[in-house]
Amino acid sequence: MLTRQRVQELFHEVTKYSTADETEATITSNHYALTRFANNAIHQNVAEDATYLSIRAVAGQRTARASTNKLDSASIRRLAESALEFARLQPRDPDLLPMAAPQMYRALDRCYPETAALAPEDRARAVESVIRRAETDHLTAAGVFSSGASVTALFNSRGLKAFHEESISEFSVTMMGASASGWAKKTGPNYLQLDPEALADRAARKALGSVEPREIPPGRYTVILEPAAVLDLLGFLVFDFSGLAVAEKRSSFTDRVGQKLFGDRIEMRDDVFHPLHLGAPFDGEGVPRQRVQLVQHGVVKNLVYARGTARKLGAEPTGHGFPLPNEYGEAPMNIVMDGGRDSVDDMVRSTEQGLLITRLWYIREVDPYRKIVTGMTRDGTFWIEGGEARGGVKNLRFNQSLIEMLSNVEMMGPPERAAGEESFEMVVPAMKVRDFNFSSVTKF
Repeated sequence: MLTRQRVQELFHEVTKYSTADETEATITSNHYALTRFANNAIHQNVAEDATYLSIRAVAGQRTARASTNKLDSASIRRLAESALEFARLQPRDPDLLPMAAPQMYRALDRCYPETAALAPEDRARAVESVIRRAETDHLTAAGVFSSGASVTALFNSRGLKAFHEESISEFSVTMMGASASGWAKKTGPNYLQLDPEALADRAARKALGSVEPREIPPGRYTVILEPAAVLDLLGFLVFDFSGLAVAEKRSSFTDRVGQKLFGDRIEMRDDVFHPLHLGAPFDGEGVPRQRVQLVQHGVVKNLVYARGTARKLGAEPTGHGFPLPNEYGEAPMNIVMDGGRDSVDDMVRSTEQGLLITRLWYIREVDPYRKIVTGMTRDGTFWIEGGEARGGVKNLRFNQSLIEMLSNVEMMGPPERAAGEESFEMVVPAMKVRDFNFSSVTKF
């Protein structure tokens, strides 16, 4: 992995070869290792060290980017020349701003050396304990244990110097029986917080508790969505908080900012500084990230803005832009949703009839303005009756408006760092939601 000093040396070499009006270098360095298991055996262990250099050149009101993973002098020189050549071929952009000036960033300590240096033997021992848990109950385990670290740096010819490093780890496991399955996953900067044995036990209990699932008819049900399910649904709202998306009328919040769209209890913000989040304190242009209250008491209060969008719309940049050039503008990438004090068990006890849903998958957008999405339940869907979970049900397909869903929230749990499969990590609570719409059943 690259040090700050090495990044500075690389940028010095970039500026030596670049003759553009302005020059920006984005440098990323990653070390990731992964142990994969299936059928109760480890079948893959891989590790990768990769470093990438991306140069953005400006020529007049034109800009373009070129990238490489070769860091010798000749390659850097070719890259700088290519970026400038590509820029000169672009159409003029009258809205292109000068690169960002030097900024001050809040320090974020998110790098754990023990996670970055985790050995294959350490991951294998954790997987071994998970497989033993599976075999105890005649289940088949599959999953991933990964660990590593990354560096992200952004320097430009106006003197901006942004540097961030962090470690990351992930453990996910699916436990499969003859007629049912269970799943659990956790991610974080410190692998010691993952607790693979607890995740394995959770997945196993879900698989064992949903054997021989019965079929129920489609319709509207009260549902209890565990945090992973909440996360994967909310992921379809994230880009709607973009100022550019609203201005271009491709957001479900177009002409609705300042209106109450959700229930009174819905509070959502973007906050890279939240202790459960990961991420750099700067965006793709080097602008410091700000906390932004997106939804307050169900009202869409604020959007996020990259520098160009902010200039165009008369707003202030919030530090949520992507590297230029891009067609997306900006998006909040560190979602935090406030919750309540009710546990999932409390929600189950309060439900006369309904469904407990572990996670969702294969989610796709149906109506972007009403924010209707479709998808299926997976790996642990349970029937609730009389305040108790009473066995598994076959998975169901849903067609549900997220705006309606967030208007029908009856209970919420404490927010936690959640990981799913359809979206990036967020800090969100479990939810009890009434009238969730299921359109059809599946065979499993």
